[in-house]
Amino acid sequence: MLFTSNKSRSQTPPAGHKHQLPLLPLRDVVVFPHMVVPLFVGREKSIKALEHAMTLDKSIFLCTQKEAKVDEPQEQDIHTTGTIGVVLQLLRLPDGTVKALVEGYNRGRIDSFISTQDFFYVEVETLHEPQENTLETEALIRSLNSTFEAYAKINKKIPSEIVTTIAANKNPSQLCDSMIAHLSLKLEDRQTLLSLVSPIARMETLYELMRSEIEVLQIEQRIKNRVKKQMEKTQKEYYLNEQMRAIQKEMGDTDDIKNEISELEEKAKKRHLTKEAAEKVKHEIKKLKMMSQMSAEATVVRNYIDWILALPWNEKIRSNLDIDRAETILNEDHYGLDKPKERILEYLAVQSLVKRHKGPILCLVGPPGVGKTSLARSIARALGRNFVRLSLGGVRDEAEIRGHRRTYIGAMPGKIIQSLRKAKTSNPVFCLDEVDKMSTDFRGDPSAALLEVLDPEQNCRFGDHYLDLDYDLSEVMFITTANSLHTIPSPLKDRMEIIRIPGYTEDEKLNIAKSFLIKKQVLANGLSHDRVDISDNAILTAIRRYTSEAGVRGLEREIASICRKLARELVRTNDQNQTSKLKVSGKNITQYLGIPKFRYGKAEEEDEVGLVTGLAWTEGGGEILTTEVLVMPGKGNLILTGKLGDVMKESAKAALSYVRSISTKVGMDPDFYRKLDIHIHLPEGAIPKDGPSAGITLVTGLVSALTKRKVRRDVAMTGEVTLRGRVLPIGGLKEKVMAAHRGELKTLIIPQENEKDLKEIPDRILKAFNIIPVKQVDDVLLNALVIDPGEPLFLASSAEAQELPEPIIVGPSTPTVDGAGLDA
Repeated sequence: MLFTSNKSRSQTPPAGHKHQLPLLPLRDVVVFPHMVVPLFVGREKSIKALEHAMTLDKSIFLCTQKEAKVDEPQEQDIHTTGTIGVVLQLLRLPDGTVKALVEGYNRGRIDSFISTQDFFYVEVETLHEPQENTLETEALIRSLNSTFEAYAKINKKIPSEIVTTIAANKNPSQLCDSMIAHLSLKLEDRQTLLSLVSPIARMETLYELMRSEIEVLQIEQRIKNRVKKQMEKTQKEYYLNEQMRAIQKEMGDTDDIKNEISELEEKAKKRHLTKEAAEKVKHEIKKLKMMSQMSAEATVVRNYIDWILALPWNEKIRSNLDIDRAETILNEDHYGLDKPKERILEYLAVQSLVKRHKGPILCLVGPPGVGKTSLARSIARALGRNFVRLSLGGVRDEAEIRGHRRTYIGAMPGKIIQSLRKAKTSNPVFCLDEVDKMSTDFRGDPSAALLEVLDPEQNCRFGDHYLDLDYDLSEVMFITTANSLHTIPSPLKDRMEIIRIPGYTEDEKLNIAKSFLIKKQVLANGLSHDRVDISDNAILTAIRRYTSEAGVRGLEREIASICRKLARELVRTNDQNQTSKLKVSGKNITQYLGIPKFRYGKAEEEDEVGLVTGLAWTEGGGEILTTEVLVMPGKGNLILTGKLGDVMKESAKAALSYVRSISTKVGMDPDFYRKLDIHIHLPEGAIPKDGPSAGITLVTGLVSALTKRKVRRDVAMTGEVTLRGRVLPIGGLKEKVMAAHRGELKTLIIPQENEKDLKEIPDRILKAFNIIPVKQVDDVLLNALVIDPGEPLFLASSAEAQELPEPIIVGPSTPTVDGAGLDA
């Protein structure tokens, strides 16, 4: 539908007159008086404003938004100064939008907003423009005309007819508004010019803006001319080089090129290339002879030949198969880590018996800071091989592994081939770091490309896209590292031998600090081993109260901080040549490390209702979390807070259902869920928490809160629960026990099916706990809740149900802990 307006200029309201008009908010455009502008309108409010204008006298107020990205502008989002205009035409388009042709005819200012419901309806005051026909006005008109003419000559987009037409206009206001329509000004500058009512002030501002635009255009022109000259110079040099080459060819002066090709042929003969690679190099050298050395393709061919000749095709280092020597080196570099060391020694034993044995593909999985990468470097030293490392964290392009095809500009081999070139041997120890942190996008899946690299049956014929040749990776010893297994794709995981490194115990950290970390940091900070004395008690304090980690990276930082302060103390006292000891003990360690960061070895002072402390598994190792349950009068709502994941939310619902099923058994009102709201909270709400081992913790907290029975402060637990009260096994038991040991917890309740996993935990750790395996939630409640002798927990249970199961390991007689089983 097309609307056409017949409104004439005679209908223009007089200056200073106030009248009510619909408002059309504009984005990225400012309409000036005497300007005809087509507008495409899509917002519902704006369309209604146009339709309302067409039903009346076609007048509308055009105002620009302060922020174009605001889809639903409010009163404060719209400039107050705008243009009173007329809707000349209105055309509905098939997609529901409207095309409007509007003409501005006077400046106006919003006096007030009358309505904002269907569309903006405002009261507008027409702005009076003073008539200032003075000599200054005449001078400004001439300056504007000359400047606009200069602008048009540089811009070249403004026709000369426009310049002539504008120059003929002697009205200062109309002259300014006509020029603005042809200038490339910022939206803010246009709005400023619209807000200036005085023609003289407007002309002065416009003159400054035009001069600034002319300077910018002149600079752009100079840049274009400079680039053009540079291109002409490049073309000239290419033409002269071609002429020189032709002259040299006529004179027979091509010895340099021939010598270069001869060197490549001689180098290819000396290298131990495979048959396929040798034929490929021969073919590429023959092609290079036929090419112009100035052509781009000659450079690509030359780079390709260089890459083939630089790779170690059959250059190998003989492995040192002395098992005793290898064991000594591994023990020198790392304390503990018995399982990885045992696997390396097994590999050496097999190598000494078998002439050709495919390299193992090990995956070291553990928290940060436990020494995965440094262990790979020690393995290379023990074997006497070269070591090369490739970090895969953040890699999302398949070409990073397989390389780019040579059809692309700047193509290169993948990181695997590049790393082997750096290693200079075909059988190095190759560490693929952070294999669990690769990602996928439209460029491919790098983890899928790694399948060929890490498959012992396929990597003897690894194909790189750039080389387009088979390369034998079967003798490379690949060692991958990861913090977590669940982010590694299953096919890739299936090709690797998983070796878990759960973390270090307190004793292991103490020995690592004494044997490795202190020596390293003393040397790094310019100190002498003879003068620095850091006691065992100081190290234990740093471990317990200044770090909370599975590895030793944070401990090393704390030791480095101590050494830096000792160095500062040494320099300040000018005591470099003295022999006095710099001693750090458990008593004065706060002078070097400040206030302790972590609470250590303190149990809750008394038993509390609804408070259970949990054991959590994270990628950084085991952690301790607290679960709080609170009941209050309400309508049966279950409130879960603490940034819980979907699995943990379902565990909470299952736990509540089970508690409802045993409500009469434990002496609760069966209709408690109708009268009470239950709030379950896990502190540290900014940290996401999820996992399938919070069931018995949640049941214990719910029963405690609903029956007002206190939870024993010396009990920690982990395990999932079914709707029938069975306790299911969980993962990460070793990490959780390590976390409990770091926090000096003493009593642990675990699922009975996890009893077999206790064999992986050192005996000295197990002796610190009373560990109670359970099959049913009843056993958990009997061990976790404070039960008075005269008030049995289960009202309708047999005598046997009241008996506590015997702990399988008895440790210290005075437990000091809270704990709960969670996977976070």
